[in-house]
Amino acid sequence: AVSSGSNLDMKYKVAVVGGGPSGACAAEIFAQEKGIDTVLFERKLDNAKPCGGAIPLCMVGEFDIPETVVDRKVRRMNLVSPTGVEVSIGDTLQPDEYIGMCRREILDKYLRDRAFEYGAQCVNGLVTSIDVPADHKTTENPYTIHYQEFQEGSAAGVAKTMDVDLIVGADGANSRVAKAMDAGQYNFAIAFQERIKIPDDKMKFYEEMAEMYVGDDVSPDFYGWVFPKYDHVGVGTGTVVNRPAIKQYQKAIRDRAGDKIAGGKIIKVEAHPIPEHYRPRRVQGRMALVGDAAGYVTKCSGEGIYFAAKSGRMAAEEIVKLMDGGKRLPTQEEIEKTYLKKYDKAYGPTYAVLDILQKVFYSNNGAREAFVELCDSKYVQQVTFDSYLYKKVQGNNPLDDLKLLGETIGCLIKGYSNAKPDAVFSNPVESQKRL
Repeated sequence: AVSSGSNLDMKYKVAVVGGGPSGACAAEIFAQEKGIDTVLFERKLDNAKPCGGAIPLCMVGEFDIPETVVDRKVRRMNLVSPTGVEVSIGDTLQPDEYIGMCRREILDKYLRDRAFEYGAQCVNGLVTSIDVPADHKTTENPYTIHYQEFQEGSAAGVAKTMDVDLIVGADGANSRVAKAMDAGQYNFAIAFQERIKIPDDKMKFYEEMAEMYVGDDVSPDFYGWVFPKYDHVGVGTGTVVNRPAIKQYQKAIRDRAGDKIAGGKIIKVEAHPIPEHYRPRRVQGRMALVGDAAGYVTKCSGEGIYFAAKSGRMAAEEIVKLMDGGKRLPTQEEIEKTYLKKYDKAYGPTYAVLDILQKVFYSNNGAREAFVELCDSKYVQQVTFDSYLYKKVQGNNPLDDLKLLGETIGCLIKGYSNAKPDAVFSNPVESQKRL
């Protein structure tokens, strides 16, 4: 164990690297275990991560998130097809059901502060590298974290090191922990968003409304969005297959939103990579990845906040149990058999279904037209919202499911016959880039 003060007070030390939802929720669990020292590293304590900011209803209850953290309660979603067909969904929602819209600087701070209240030590610093002992899978030799600690009022960091016994990598798509543990690479999307302050009369339209635009003009493999925030809207898009054209797609989503955001002032421009699939290796020795660092973002919706928080909490709960009150360190095999096995069992089907849906409906304009038309069905709306709000793959009526299959085929045929062909693009070199 790494000493935490006097020689009589030898506790195992856990470092959580990254203070977003996954890191904060992991640190909160570790900090409640008095036999473990918990340190949370976060490079920017007021970080406003570029993010749509949507959280499902089940997260609000499950993670005890107060309503003050939720900027807007979205109860309607406006879907717009490539040819401009609009479908408004939300009629199936109950009065107390909604999608929460948050600003990450508010949500992340709330979750982090809760971990600190339980006793997690805060290090405002950037982890630059980690020394991994060659025998870390078979011994208890500590990891050495190298980091730059930031002091208030000074831009330059102070170089420091810390020895720790276990590391949770919650440091996002460009994870330093993943690199140190040789977790392998993944393909990624670029998400681009502009925060736009629009006139009050236009903001009224977005009070409980979010919009989603599909078409190869806004993204060849994803969607463009207008999401309401506290006093502005987030307007953005994303792509994996044609990342160099992201600014062209961003201009298109602004043009498609048109009059609804006319007269708006861009107050912030932000871009961020989003993982496309799990890292090949999520646990190595006593190092485990959670959230975006592990690759826990869904296809189709591009959602990651809930899965980040859930994976951080689940990993920490399983590791705390294995550590038996801080008496021992877990092995790689034990962490894989508990945390990874339980996470994949709970959410593997969700990732698989959304991956298929993205391949079917986001690949060309014909399929996108079909997707929007299908969403006019009340059954589709019910299944979609229930799956999103409560994080369970729904499908509870075999007859309706069969009917839906027929409707899907019909909509696809109709969509293909009406749609304009997708624009051709080529980026053979950049498309091979991985994180």
